[in-house]
Amino acid sequence: MTKPTSFPIEVRGSARQPLGMSPARFLRDFWQKRPLLIRNALPDFQPPLQPDDLAGLACEEGALARLIVHDGKRDRWHVNPGPLSEADFAVTPDSNWTLLVQDVDKWDADVAALLAHFDFLPSWRMDDVMVSYAEPGGGVGAHVDQYDVFLLQGLGQRHWAISDDPMAPKAFRHDAELKQLAHFEPTHEWLLDPGDMLYLPPGVAHDGTAFGGPCMTFSIGMRAPSQAELTGDLADYIAEQLPEELRYADPDLKPARATGEIDRAAFDRLKQALPFAAALREDLLHDWFGRFITRYRNAQMPVPLEKPLADAALAKQLDAGAQLLRHPWSRLAWSRGKSGCTLYVSGQAYPSTPALAQQLCEQREFIAGSKLNASARALLLALINDGHLIPRKSRRRR
Repeated sequence: MTKPTSFPIEVRGSARQPLGMSPARFLRDFWQKRPLLIRNALPDFQPPLQPDDLAGLACEEGALARLIVHDGKRDRWHVNPGPLSEADFAVTPDSNWTLLVQDVDKWDADVAALLAHFDFLPSWRMDDVMVSYAEPGGGVGAHVDQYDVFLLQGLGQRHWAISDDPMAPKAFRHDAELKQLAHFEPTHEWLLDPGDMLYLPPGVAHDGTAFGGPCMTFSIGMRAPSQAELTGDLADYIAEQLPEELRYADPDLKPARATGEIDRAAFDRLKQALPFAAALREDLLHDWFGRFITRYRNAQMPVPLEKPLADAALAKQLDAGAQLLRHPWSRLAWSRGKSGCTLYVSGQAYPSTPALAQQLCEQREFIAGSKLNASARALLLALINDGHLIPRKSRRRR
């Protein structure tokens, strides 16, 4: 039986090998796989930028800067997004604050020169060099980045704690302006000196705080567009290339068997009309198109009720024979999927049964009666409270 390969989490670098190993080995064993602390990555490192220069840059109109102060007693965080001024720095406390400035390599040629140490990576993967200055205790709290980052210590010492536990909870705090983790249990902790460098792949939780005195860290971050960004930009690009006369078409249309249903034939035509729709999962394609087509060319949208109707009140109205009128701006459609039937109304999705969905699409004046199960009544209540159905009292003769 082959033993699992063991990888070090801490190595020592040198002028000849800043990574403590060859770039090929680093990319094979660590890149986007596991964290690595490299002691003495850049021997005798001298920061190319001084704290006063960083503070001056933070006051520039076009600079991307944040001044973050932590009230430790109340565990509250205050973020000043900049541009900053000398007055902002004059009122900072003696500890527990940090200054972050992004894209410093675009402003300072000496900082940009740091990128030469990472020329084993494609240049288009480089994003920026962010520089952080902190007084003792200063940091941004435990968080997770969704891109690779090299954290090079430039001045003073910084305490780093990380968690490489893949099962650790990743929920965020709801009481802080920063995207901080609600729970953080470190698996490794270190104190970094100037020239030391910590590499973190995407998704590794970490928390860094200045230790003992003033601290400056150079963060070399990578570009890592999300699937959402890639898809959105690709869709925009393709849309720009397509002529206006190319449209959804259905010359093979047959008489509708069920009012309002987006049937399988419609989805097959959609796959022909859209360049990459065939690559989507069926449930994603169904959900997207149901929401899209019921929103498409809607000049206005119904307004939800200011005071939502209660279930008991709805039951009473239905027992009395109340009609439910469809709002004139509400558009309805439905489709069947592996997980059941979904009713789409003006871009919103509601679970339904095929029978009820078809009935709602057929009738602009809907008489439900009192013989409804709980899920059907819940659907009608949601549509009423979202403004799509309007109750009208029965006009029964006395």
